[in-house]
Amino acid sequence: MEVTFLVDVNAVKLARWLRLLGYDAKVVSGADDNRLIALALKEGRVLLTRDTQIMLRRIVTIGKLKALLVQVDDPKLQLNQVVTAMGLSFNYGPFTRCLECNQPLVILSKEDAQGLVPPYVFTTQTEFKQCSACKRIYWRGTHWQNMNREIEQLKAETGL
Repeated sequence: MEVTFLVDVNAVKLARWLRLLGYDAKVVSGADDNRLIALALKEGRVLLTRDTQIMLRRIVTIGKLKALLVQVDDPKLQLNQVVTAMGLSFNYGPFTRCLECNQPLVILSKEDAQGLVPPYVFTTQTEFKQCSACKRIYWRGTHWQNMNREIEQLKAETGL
């Protein structure tokens, strides 16, 4: 069964890192604790929060709602905590979700990318992916290489 997450607004950068690895990590802005809990239960999501008060709620303490208290400020350390605590894989499905809106990416043909990406990118890249919702386009440029290097470093640090 695929694990999905509801990330409290106080850990938005963690959501982006989880998406980078391919995990469904939904962020809800402006929701109070009751709404977060109700949504996590309704959608069967693990709640990731920095809010210690949520962790004290009976629904969490009895295990009806799976929640994890994110204990550090640094997003990469947060990711390490979640990966370790949840037994996740760094190889789950990297670069398959939109970092901005969490939707799955679809392959975009090179021809369809023409005019949508900078000319240099079009001539130097062969693979493109596009978000089905926000239409953002991704390719394996230097930003991708840097993120991939970060993932490899995190893998080495956790031993996973």
